[in-house]
Amino acid sequence: MGHRFLEIAGTPAVHAAQAEHGSRQAYARMEGGVPRNDRLGDDEIAFIAGRDGMVMATVSETGWPYVQHRGGPPGFMKVLDERTIGFADYRGNKQYLSVGNLRADDRVALLLIDPAQRRRLKLLGRAESVDLAEAPALASRLVDSAYGAKVERGFRIRIEAFDWNCPQHITPRFTLEEFAAMTPA
Repeated sequence: MGHRFLEIAGTPAVHAAQAEHGSRQAYARMEGGVPRNDRLGDDEIAFIAGRDGMVMATVSETGWPYVQHRGGPPGFMKVLDERTIGFADYRGNKQYLSVGNLRADDRVALLLIDPAQRRRLKLLGRAESVDLAEAPALASRLVDSAYGAKVERGFRIRIEAFDWNCPQHITPRFTLEEFAAMTPA
């Protein structure tokens, strides 16, 4: 097994591109061996808990990727166990593209970014849309009653793999709250 993210993302075409550009040997050394990057650890759990948004990609029945921002109050994504995360999905533009895509293909890619700290976490998983009225125990873990937005459903995602990206091209950005904490009163 080995680095689970590289196993999933490392197709023959990716390996060929790595070979052409001189990085194949470095990535080949990470493959094989003890399984890793398939279960969330303390760093990933803390990072997920601090996010107020993320980008979720699904795949349509025609093979096109669809990317959508999902958000809520900081901590809206909950780690349910070392292989599962979930979040309450709030009413938006009512296109339901992600919801529809997941009916045909449950694969998702999530991108979580902390621009202030120049960190990003990529997650690959299998998602399901959950009617929270029919899953009260899950609803109690996902829904933030202090957040006034209308909850339409929950998403539960079984993590298949994750990877941390390098910070090289992340431009530092700060929320108003982060900026206020850095400036004298």
